[in-house]
Amino acid sequence: MLRSGKVLFRILSSSCSASVRYSASGKAWLTPTGFDTGIKTFNSLTKKKEALILAREGTATWYSCGPTVYDHAHLGHACSYVRFDILQRILSRFFGITVIHAMVITDIDDKIIKRSWEENVSPAVIARMYEDEFKRDMLSLKVVPPAVYLRVTENVHHIVAFIQGIIRNGHAYATPEGNVYFDVQSIGERYGKFVGAASSQVEPGTSNKRDSRDFALWKTSKPHEPHWESPWGQGRPGWHIECSTIASHVFGSQLDIHSGGIDLAFPHHENEIAQSEAFHRCGQWANYFLHSGHLHLKGSAEKMSKSLKNYISIKDFLQSYSAEEFRMFCLMTKYRSAIDYSDGSMLEARTSLETIRTFISAAQAYIRGQLPCSPVQEDILWQRLAEAKSTIGTALADDFDTSKAIGALMNLIYHGNCQLQPTTSRGIAQSPAVFGAMVTYIQDVLDMFGIELLRSKEAEVLSSDGNFQSVVEHLTRFRSEVRAFALTRHNDANNKPALYPERVPLLEACDTLRKDLVPLGVVIKDRGEASTWEIKPSRRTAMTSKHEDK
Repeated sequence: MLRSGKVLFRILSSSCSASVRYSASGKAWLTPTGFDTGIKTFNSLTKKKEALILAREGTATWYSCGPTVYDHAHLGHACSYVRFDILQRILSRFFGITVIHAMVITDIDDKIIKRSWEENVSPAVIARMYEDEFKRDMLSLKVVPPAVYLRVTENVHHIVAFIQGIIRNGHAYATPEGNVYFDVQSIGERYGKFVGAASSQVEPGTSNKRDSRDFALWKTSKPHEPHWESPWGQGRPGWHIECSTIASHVFGSQLDIHSGGIDLAFPHHENEIAQSEAFHRCGQWANYFLHSGHLHLKGSAEKMSKSLKNYISIKDFLQSYSAEEFRMFCLMTKYRSAIDYSDGSMLEARTSLETIRTFISAAQAYIRGQLPCSPVQEDILWQRLAEAKSTIGTALADDFDTSKAIGALMNLIYHGNCQLQPTTSRGIAQSPAVFGAMVTYIQDVLDMFGIELLRSKEAEVLSSDGNFQSVVEHLTRFRSEVRAFALTRHNDANNKPALYPERVPLLEACDTLRKDLVPLGVVIKDRGEASTWEIKPSRRTAMTSKHEDK
């Protein structure tokens, strides 16, 4: 069985594409077939820039590893999520590509369990609390939410089925203790795409592993830990299998882009690839892996992380700086470069934004005729605008080089300021059109990057609204459980399904609650035994949110 699985895997692996190339580690990379976007992007699988080719024209499937929700999100997380949000905005708003983005929320993990013991609450409470905080933080940083967030705990049945598929294909095995491990030897040279297989780190485990590199797909439960039923006994998923399962559940056997911090390349992404290609029996599951560089505190060689206790929470950061300033800070370096954080670098980002605001204000005053200036060399400005557009377009198509794009934008502003020379003379001919074009273009580019030039208290509003939404979600879930209990039927004297009479008042109370919430701006819609909810757009934030209560 194992030998035949290996042979079939090799046969299928060699037939996925006619164009085969090799990565820096010597592993085959298959050039995708489909729609060439005209963009070159650095692919961690080959350690070089490759043409970004999508399976479907005008659409990119994108999966990213979300947070493990056991503590506050920090600037290291923010840097990665904001950078990839900027890349997705560039794809959609500059290149016209619809990005379908899915993200997993790891809501069961050793760290979550440990935190729950420390706080003397259930792991579910810890996970939901920090998940809600993470989502509020992302909104505060103006990160566009993915098309869907998926929680690990709500997909364990899919994970069990995925593991069973890997076992059937001859690439995993169960131990007498009830653990399931991926059999690294079963895929031979295909393991080690990000680092050499020989130098791969090993994952702790029992002596029943066939190879020290084998990693856990399913872990037998320990006393007092959350657990789920499986063919191998009570347990919970390993870390790596959750992403393979959930990404495959959403996107099937082919994924355009997978993103994450560079620290996730090995072993997490390496193991995702092994699992997914073993399950789907294909030669290439994800075509492009994009990795963001670490955020360092200036003067430190270590990345910002919770384990090192050297982090700044997003909430604390936003007490001193705005989301726009943080975005400018991220834009000023390439997304895959390491980045040094300091007050000096943040002040540099703030100064750049102030320079842009000052120019736009002066240009608009000039257009209105409120700022008399010496005669403008209009032809030169039109030429500078055309050059900026060309440079920015080329930079964004070259691995999303935002630092070069921002440089071109600031250069355009410099030349605009050179032409805005105030004078006391009146009656000088104005040249408003070119400045109008420059202002519009600058605002469009910044809007694409997620930067709003007008300062506001939006982050604070979003934060308070996030708390409100969390309350509504918990209320709706509780109501749904009560309603499902009230809708339970039994066979009456005529052997026909009927409600339990004593439960009818509960059903009526659920209906009354739904009606009473409408004037408060909360609309609950019952769909069978499940319910969805939304906040009316008339609320002060004009936000609308919908959630399926499963």
